Amino acid sequence: MSAANPNSSFDCAVLIGRFQPFHSGHAGLLQAALSSAAQVVLVLGSAFHARSPKNPFTWQERAAMIAASLPEAQRVRVHYVAVRDYYDDGLWADSVRRKVAEAVPRAARVALVACFKDATSYYLHHFPQWTMLNQEIDSSAPIGATAIRKVLFEAEDVDVSLGALAQLLPRTIAQYLKAWTMLPWYAPLVQEHRAIEAYKTRWRTAPYAPIFSTVDALVQTGGHVLLVKRGGYPGKDLWALPGGFLEPRERLLQGAIRELAEETQLGVLAPTLEEALVGVAVFDHPDRSQRGRTITHAHHFNLQTSQLPEVSAADDAALAQWLPLASLPAMEEQFFEDHFHILNHFLKLTHEQR
Repeated sequence: MSAANPNSSFDCAVLIGRFQPFHSGHAGLLQAALSSAAQVVLVLGSAFHARSPKNPFTWQERAAMIAASLPEAQRVRVHYVAVRDYYDDGLWADSVRRKVAEAVPRAARVALVACFKDATSYYLHHFPQWTMLNQEIDSSAPIGATAIRKVLFEAEDVDVSLGALAQLLPRTIAQYLKAWTMLPWYAPLVQEHRAIEAYKTRWRTAPYAPIFSTVDALVQTGGHVLLVKRGGYPGKDLWALPGGFLEPRERLLQGAIRELAEETQLGVLAPTLEEALVGVAVFDHPDRSQRGRTITHAHHFNLQTSQLPEVSAADDAALAQWLPLASLPAMEEQFFEDHFHILNHFLKLTHEQR
């Protein structure tokens, strides 16, 4: 059992991660944090996402599995805070600092337990006011969470696969994962994983990693927005903006209007939509889509009518529906990829804005 160092100069130690799932490498970092300060704040990233092969566990499930791996004396010293993906480094870092301060209000001296595994660890440099405690990667456990998820979703026999991962997972985590695979969302995530892998395979022989260009349409009127439920994987049954891939000889606005018509059968003429265009924004975060690097151009249309035009789902949409603006903040975990954040950009659904 790791006890806080009585000579430590830190009021709290911070450990940031997605922990999808929590594995032995993470457990080593957590023990380093517990040895550095009496209070530890575990920042659970990528919170409030819909379940996906990349984010299969809710932040509450991750907190529960981590707590279960600790003895009681350590469990009471760990605080869990959930932070969403903002796709904006400044907003994200501000949120992390604020939530750490709320968890341990009188912490003047803060340590950041860091492990630089690859280029994705750049976010650790966003906290110069904290003292960085750099930890070496455990070379005896080279497989990380991405590979563990791959084994989990490609398992022909879950017991055999979890047995092969036994040395990479705390015992209680292996038990947790076994029970989790019996729950109703495991099978759909296996299907989604297969769909994403098949998508990537089709492009694997390209001479360069492809960059996809897509368009999305946010239509607002009468206190409502027009959304679709996706009919297939990835993102089956999740809410999304009408949109899709840009065609070879198509302008961006034309593509957005075409996709809108194909998926929703919206009864509004193209010239009317062009006049109703109030904003365009590019969303280009490298990790916004699991299918590969996908840059989307979102178009915001405000029809400014009290009546809701008729819509009907078509193409690859299972449902097209007008939803009240007031209902959107509570639906964050039901959206595909970063579509909630696109809505938030235009409609200011949360208070955390630049």
